This record gives sequence, structure tokens and C-alpha cells, in this order.
Amino acid sequence: MQEKQAEQLYQQLIASYLDSPHRKKTDIIQKAYNFACRAHEGVSRPNGEPYIIHPIEVALIASREMGLGSTSICAALLHDIIENTDYTVEDIENIFGAKIAQIVDGLTKISGGIFGDKASEQAENFKKLLLTMSDDIRVILVKICDRLQNMRTLDNLPDGKKTKVAGETLYLYAPLANRLGLNKIKTELEDLAFRYEHPDSYENIRKKLAHTQEQRDELFRQFTTPIREALDSMGCKYVIKMRVKSPYSIWNKMRNKHVSFDEIYDILAVRIIFNPPTPEEEVNECFRIYVAITKLYKSHPDRLRDWLSHPKANGYQALHVTLMSNQGRWIEAQIRSQRMDEIAEQGFAAHWKYKEGTDEPNNEGELNDWLCTIKEILDDPQPDAMDFLDSIKLNLFASEIFVFSPKGEIVTLPSGATALDFAFYIHTFLGSHCIGAKVNHKLVPLSHVLQGGDQVEIITSNSQHVQSEWLSFVTTAKARNKIQTQLRRADRDTQSKGLDILREWLKSNDLNITTTIINTLCQAHGMEKQEHLLLDIGNGTITLSEKDLDHILGMAKKSKKGNWRRFVPFLKSKKKDEENDNFLIVQDGFDKDRACVITEENISKYVFSHDCCHPIPGDDVIGYIDSNDRIELHHRSCQVANRLRNTFAHRILAVRWNMHNEEMLFDAVIVIKGIDRKGITRDVALVIADQMDINIHKLSISSDKGIFEGRIEIRVHDREELTGIIDALKKVPDLTTVIREY
Repeated sequence: MQEKQAEQLYQQLIASYLDSPHRKKTDIIQKAYNFACRAHEGVSRPNGEPYIIHPIEVALIASREMGLGSTSICAALLHDIIENTDYTVEDIENIFGAKIAQIVDGLTKISGGIFGDKASEQAENFKKLLLTMSDDIRVILVKICDRLQNMRTLDNLPDGKKTKVAGETLYLYAPLANRLGLNKIKTELEDLAFRYEHPDSYENIRKKLAHTQEQRDELFRQFTTPIREALDSMGCKYVIKMRVKSPYSIWNKMRNKHVSFDEIYDILAVRIIFNPPTPEEEVNECFRIYVAITKLYKSHPDRLRDWLSHPKANGYQALHVTLMSNQGRWIEAQIRSQRMDEIAEQGFAAHWKYKEGTDEPNNEGELNDWLCTIKEILDDPQPDAMDFLDSIKLNLFASEIFVFSPKGEIVTLPSGATALDFAFYIHTFLGSHCIGAKVNHKLVPLSHVLQGGDQVEIITSNSQHVQSEWLSFVTTAKARNKIQTQLRRADRDTQSKGLDILREWLKSNDLNITTTIINTLCQAHGMEKQEHLLLDIGNGTITLSEKDLDHILGMAKKSKKGNWRRFVPFLKSKKKDEENDNFLIVQDGFDKDRACVITEENISKYVFSHDCCHPIPGDDVIGYIDSNDRIELHHRSCQVANRLRNTFAHRILAVRWNMHNEEMLFDAVIVIKGIDRKGITRDVALVIADQMDINIHKLSISSDKGIFEGRIEIRVHDREELTGIIDALKKVPDLTTVIREY
């Protein structure tokens, strides 16, 4: 039965490949399939199905959903063999050739997740991923297929591992898919991760989308009927599709804009996908359609987006215009050719379809520029693992602007980039000696934020050098990397000077330099690291004196007393034990894959993170094993939780509530906004105190120009009670926003 399932999937794979424009090299795919079947024979996945199902489904995603060719399909079928069997890279190369072996080797190097138990491992794994990606883009494309298949079958994993894989997907793989133009896959990765990270929020939005589907269908029909008539009269060959915003995108907008589901007005968009009479008329046809539909509906003057002449860095091309419908709703229309639409969904993989069916990738244009930027960063990565990851993510997530050099050349930068970012983009020397810039012929400082369409000229001086404060306003990974590299080089020179000064000072006092003496001086000056001490000595911030000599001599006397060395660690451990007396301590043998269950009896054993969020029973929370091996509770939406989940995934625990005690109260904060009027405060207080019978702990309200904002601190039993209060407040006249503060 299971062998039949594998064979059926394989036949789907072959059918998908034969439907593609690639050269029909089915023999090597059959060979890879047979080899993978033998290699994984007798092995099962956690859900009990044969392991071979996984590589076939990964290969099917590569072929059907990404449009890749035989080389990538073979690599997908073989991608787990080196890690899970006794076969080597040399075996793969001897049987299938160097190219397939190279991709399989690259996939093996980045297996096991990006986030290991140590920060250095995280950076190293991520570096391997980027290096292999820059060698052959198909490595990361197949890896994304692998991740998508894993996310589709995530139910088979324990809760703790679900959280880790989902967090890693949102942190890295979804942004990578977006940067490579894989819009459809990016959206599915985000929604799947969202479903496992925030199951309640996901289900709530899914139900609301289903409930409002009929309204959207009718709005779409009424809006597109006149457009169809106009395009038919023009003789266009087209289809019109409805695009509905994904649950993750809706949730993100609700969080970032502090609005409710009902206040999001761009859930519906319309895509007009046409076939031009000839490839040369593609852009002209776009604008013909644009003119036709703007005669039917008024367009929003600030929401025209032209990505035809200057495609996005991931290859996306389209013309976006926002129109006012007859129902009084703004609706975005996206105008694309069939070629543009395929590239929008499949990204750079779709480019190959238009390269006469070749199986070889063509890393040209913007993609090649981006890969070159990654290589530059890898030449000198940050010593701090998370700084390194974050600097790369700046490039992954950022939306783009187009600016011009003095000669009119186009430069693509992330939104929010400064004049200094532009300087480093052009050349490291230009950035290092930049003292200012002329933007549109006006003098501006280095920190000036550029806007799309600006023309930028950099002004330099040989006397200028890199400054540490520049790090506070550059946004591109390249600029940040180059600045930190030069600062570290300067610091090393200063530290070397400090070491020479320290050595001479000790020599003048008949002492030799030792690690103990340096540590003693660090302690005396409140320094954690020797490098900081030497840096301050070298730049003159610290001047060595008789007082420092007394510290060194005093430490030498203490060290002769034998017992003090053992006593200090004992005091530290005793203090730590006293701090942890009332808390649950994670020890060896603790099952991190099993969810922690919080009850009335054990709730006091957990640390509640009141500084960043106020988790209450019923909330979607995670546990974090802190440096004292205690378990902190954070709301999943909390910014600190996001940082911890991305940085210390191995310390994150799944948590669920089992609370029934109605006497316990928990802090919660509600933020309200609305139109100011007489009695609004009274109405709010009446709802909370009288209608809901809740005591207001603290209430603060401010008003400006007829608009008021308020913050209400209350104590509730659980999330259900808090939701009831928020729902009741939403019925108060003139209250426009009622949300919980995390």
C-alpha cells in the first residue's frame, strides 16, 4: 500500500516535469528515484509513512510549484541521502555527476536547522547556507522546497519542535523566498508558520475571512464587470483574478497599525493578467489597460506603483493602481502580463522558462547583484552571531527605493537607506571618507534618509574617517559590515598600543604582565573583558596609577590565604540558589519537547515577564529557559519573545494553560482611542466598573484637537474576561480603537 503511494507520487512528478518546457531528461530522474528508494528502504518518518515519500514530495514542489528542471529534481530526490545513509558525496558524484553532487552537498551542509544550541553554530550554519546559495542558487531553492514540505507535515512533530521550526521559517525562509520572488511559496510558509505560532489568532482570522467571503465575491463581481466590458471592446486577451490578503499579512497589519480586522480595507485586490499581441508590446499593453480602467474609476494619486521600467530586486514586474469602486471602497488593481505573473509567483525559477528551456540557472541582473552583496558580507562576517544574522535580514526584509547617481545610473537600496548607505554601496572608500552629500543638488548630512527618485552626489574628504556613531543610522548590511570592520581594525591598533603601555608600566614597577593581573585591573575598573581595558588604556581613557598598583598587590596577598578562592564561588552559588528557591529549575533530563502545563498549583514556579508583556491565562504564550535555568513566560506577540525565539530557539518551550481558579487576578492593559466628547470617560468607566464589574487599577486619558487617547490598567482572571471587556468597550459611541497592549 505504501509502496503504491510512493509510486503514484513519482508518476505525478514525472507528469509535472513532462509538462514543463525543460529538456525531457527523464532517465536521470528515474535513476535518482530508484537510488533514493534503495537508500531509504525500511526507514520511516515520525508519522509512520516511508521516508521516500518526503524526497518525492520535495521534488514535486521543485517541479510543479517552482518550475525547476531535472538537475534540481534529482538533487531534491537525493537531498537526505548523505546525512541519513552511508553514501558519500563522492558516491553521488560518481553516479550522477559533479553538478548534482555539488547541490546535494550544499543541501547537506545546511541540514538540521539554522539555529543550533550555540550562537556561533547559528552564524556558521547561516554562513554555509549563504555560501552555497551564492555558488548555485538552486541549493537554496531546493532547500526552500524541503522547508515547505516540512511545514506542510509539521503536525507530526512535538510542540517544542513545532515552535522552533515555525520560528525559523518566519525568521529566515519566508524572507528568503520573498527575496527570490517566490511569492506563492513565501505566503504559504508565512501562513503555515503563523498557524503553529499563533493558532488562536490564525483560526480567528480564517473564520472572519470565510464569513466575509460572500461580500468580497459580490464586490469583486460588481467592480470587474465594467472592466471586462472595456477590455473586451479593446480586443484584449486576459483573465481577471481575485487576490485575498493572507491571514499572516492581515495579522501583521492589525499589529503594526493597531487596527481591527474590520478596519483593514485592502483585503481584496484585483489582478488583470493579459497576453500581449507580441512580446515587444508588453509594456504598452499594460498602460493601455491602465488608461482604460482609470476612465471607469477614479485613481488614488499617491498609490500608483510602476514596476515595469524598474523591476523589484526579486524580478517582480507589474503596474499597480488603486481605484475607488462604486461601492465607496478603495481597491488595488494589479496589471501584469502572463510572463510577469509567472515570475511574480515562481520568481527567478520562472525566468529560466523563458531561456529556451535550459536547465542551467541564469543568475543575472538584480539577483546577481544581491548575491555579490552577500559574498562581500561573508568576506568579513560580524563576530557576534546575531548581529551577523540581523545584518543579513536587513537586506532580506527591506522594501526598496530607486535613487540615481550624478550620471543618472539607477541604484536600488532598501527603504530607509541614508546618504551614507548610498556612499558605501558605490564604493567602500567613498563611504569611509564621506562628509556629506548633495541630494537633488541640496547639501544634506550623512544621516539624510533618501526617497525614491532622489539624485545623490557624495562629498568626501581625505581627513574623514569611519565613526562609531555611523552605525546608528546606516541600514544596509554592506555599510554596517564595512563600518564595523574598520572600527574593529582601529580598535585592534588601539588595544595593541594599550598593551604596550600596560607592559611598560608594570615593568617600571618590577612586575611582569599576567592574565591574573589583567583580570584584577578589569575588576578594579569595572570591565568585563580584557579587550575593553586595553582599549581604554590605549586611547587614554584610563591612566594607570598607584591605586591600580595597590589593587594588584592586594590581590596577590589574598591569593596566599588559600581558602578565599573556594569561598567566593560558594557564596555566588548560594545566592543563586536562594533566588531560585521558589521557581521551577530546568535540569538534566528535562523534556523540552513536551509542553509545560500551567495550573493553579504550579503557576508561582514560573517567571512572568511584566517588563515587556503581561501574559494571562488563556494567552498564546511560550516558555524561555533563562540564564538561571528558570522558565520565563512571554506572550508570543511580544517583541522580546520574537527575539528570544529567533536567537535561542533551543531554549524555547511550548506552554498550555490548565487554570480553573477564579480568585487569581492578572494585570492587563487596554488602549483606547476615539473622538473626544463630554462624558466619554464616564461611559468608559461605567462599562468596566458597572457593566463588567471590574475594578479599574489605573486610568490615564489625554486629548488633543478633538482626538483622545487613553490607557486603562485593570486586573482580570483570564483572556476570555479581557476579551469580553474589549468587546463591550467597542460598543461605546465615539470609541474608534480598543485594543490590548502587550
